[in-house]
Amino acid sequence: MALARKQLATPLVIAGSAAAGAIYAYLAGEDINWDWQNYHEYAGYALLHGRFDVDVAPGGFQSYLNPLIYVLPYVVRHGLAAPWWGIALGALHGLTLVIVYWVARMLLGRMANAATLAAAVVIAALSPMALSEVGTSFADILTAMPILAAIGLMFSDDEQRGRRFVLAGLLIGAATGLKLTNAIFLVGAGVSLLLVAQPLRAMIGFAGGSALAGIVTAGPWALKMARDFGSPLYPFYNSIFRSPEAPLVSIADTRFMPHGVLDALAYPFYWVIGKHPSSEEPFRDPRFATLIVLLIALVVTGLWQKREVLPLRDRRLIIFFWVSYVLWLLAFSIQRYLMPLELLSAPLILLLLLRLIEAWREPVSPGATSGRVQGAVIAVALLIALTSMPTDWMRRPWSDPYRPQLAQALQQPATFLLLHKPLGYIVSLLPEGSRVYQLSEVVVPIVPGGVRDRRIRAGLSDALPGGVWALYFSKYRDDNPPRLEALADYDLGIDDPDHCERIPAVDSIDILACRATPRGAAAASTAGLKPSSSTD
Repeated sequence: MALARKQLATPLVIAGSAAAGAIYAYLAGEDINWDWQNYHEYAGYALLHGRFDVDVAPGGFQSYLNPLIYVLPYVVRHGLAAPWWGIALGALHGLTLVIVYWVARMLLGRMANAATLAAAVVIAALSPMALSEVGTSFADILTAMPILAAIGLMFSDDEQRGRRFVLAGLLIGAATGLKLTNAIFLVGAGVSLLLVAQPLRAMIGFAGGSALAGIVTAGPWALKMARDFGSPLYPFYNSIFRSPEAPLVSIADTRFMPHGVLDALAYPFYWVIGKHPSSEEPFRDPRFATLIVLLIALVVTGLWQKREVLPLRDRRLIIFFWVSYVLWLLAFSIQRYLMPLELLSAPLILLLLLRLIEAWREPVSPGATSGRVQGAVIAVALLIALTSMPTDWMRRPWSDPYRPQLAQALQQPATFLLLHKPLGYIVSLLPEGSRVYQLSEVVVPIVPGGVRDRRIRAGLSDALPGGVWALYFSKYRDDNPPRLEALADYDLGIDDPDHCERIPAVDSIDILACRATPRGAAAASTAGLKPSSSTD
């Protein structure tokens, strides 16, 4: 009977996790996050339609990130009607809980039972960043799945470790190739292997697997970037690769970095009370602070009892967790990038809690868990879940899905010049055969005479039937007017600013499409265009 229940548990977890993700995505609404508007949508579209050699960075410098991971959300979004595409993505993302369930079984071993496994799934299900990305185009939640699976392989008690380390390397290497910020987990995993019985053999197997997967997932795109712009990671780390098409600096978003050591130490406790220095939008998360408290309690317990209360495998896991965390803190401090650890914290909290209870109380029999212990586990899980709050990356109701209709004047293939961000999502809506050039990028500006500049000038000299249009928002965001001066770099100006077409935007601010003509012909009408004239 017990065996039958165990065999039934896994399919129930799979079905329940997929259903939970699908339901949440439906209730949350249609994903319209800023990054989707800027480059997620464009990346999938451009890779499938061969647009990277036609357009110039409609999504800004993020257009040059590996687009492979964004193909799946694009295909699902355009292959299914609303709200079914969101439900399908939500169901896929919900399967992350299945991996958490499996990892919890691996880590908890004899302590795994219905209560502890359910507690792990509940804690993970309400993870603020993971929950906020269910049903969205973000890559963090998709790449967290192979990373978590790799952790389960690396820290299981199975004796076939050599093969498992190679497979774990393949999984984390693939996740890193698809999204380079996952490299912190690659390093953390490598450091944790120093404590295995045969570290050199383990590290060679892990490194070989990760290198192979990284080459497969990132190699073709890196070769394209090297061929086109002289840097495999263009435009990033350009202080090293020195591409002439980008500033000789390493692009870094430092908005979320801690201000000193004390501030860094306080981050997990900030998150408990809803303070969010590591995210644009508010969230609340007690997981990391809970782990710190449990670790301190275990250290004190070990010192008091003068014995080691954590087995070697647990110490390896803790090393992986905190090495990865410190690297994240030093490199990014962007909360979304921490998602694998956020999800891993669910089984890890329970593991440390049960180790602490074991250290002070002998179990009745091997593998037995008393009712009080189960009650404590469930209480901790509910407390963490109820004090968590996901962030919001922007959604719109499924009752009003985004289905814009272009004006008749915009129905022919044309050249479109983008003077604002984020507008990359518009590209897939434009007539086939159009060209799109982003002129408002300031982080990696267009280099006069460079590859991108020559492509723009060649496109403008080869007229398309629909002419040339400048696109920008009808109302300015954050006092950010359109870069009209960028048109002047190509001897263009707005033809008639009072008679522009409107494209319904995905949020409340419409997009103006204004004809751009040679500057001499447009001088009179452009002279009257001031920032206030487009804030109607």
